[in-house]
Amino acid sequence: MTLDFNKLGGLIPAIVQDVRTNVVLMLGFMNEEAYRQTVETKKVTFYSRTKQRLWTKGETSENYLNVIDILTDCDNDTLLIKAIPDGPTCHTGTDTCFGEANTGDGVRFLQYLQEFITRRFEEKPEGSYTTSLFEKGVNRMAQKVGEEAVETVIEATNGTDEGFIYEASDLIYHLIVLLTSKGHTIGDLAEELKRRHKV
Repeated sequence: MTLDFNKLGGLIPAIVQDVRTNVVLMLGFMNEEAYRQTVETKKVTFYSRTKQRLWTKGETSENYLNVIDILTDCDNDTLLIKAIPDGPTCHTGTDTCFGEANTGDGVRFLQYLQEFITRRFEEKPEGSYTTSLFEKGVNRMAQKVGEEAVETVIEATNGTDEGFIYEASDLIYHLIVLLTSKGHTIGDLAEELKRRHKV
């Protein structure tokens, strides 16, 4: 991407959002060097206007902002950085610099999980359990969904609530893996359910 650093005298605003919850964590400014360092290290780095130097968020607190994706606006002069925070983002100890709790809607995590599994499908890093499922093929992935469905039913009828949630979570994870291998997403399921829904 070609960014326009000229409008604000060599700086562009960078909004940081938790990729898992969509909660806005903070706003900072980057010059070209800060942007390059952010891309290279995958840690959000700003240009501090008060200290007149590069500043990696978390360099003293170790509450880093780990970059997942970087988007630019239509004018190429503002960034939206999707990240995962290692801890509270604000120097005051709060989750965000705006005083909001970074809890978000738990259902949104499924969108993040889908994006994570999609990246695993595209990159297939060695040593990843998800990669191993993709490499074993559709039949094995479908078999895993079946196994997890049976375990979910067993826990629902003869197990504990804790066990039921655990097995149902395994079922959803393996179902997303299978969907991804077939070129679909959990969002496609949501659209189908929305289509069927009658108010």
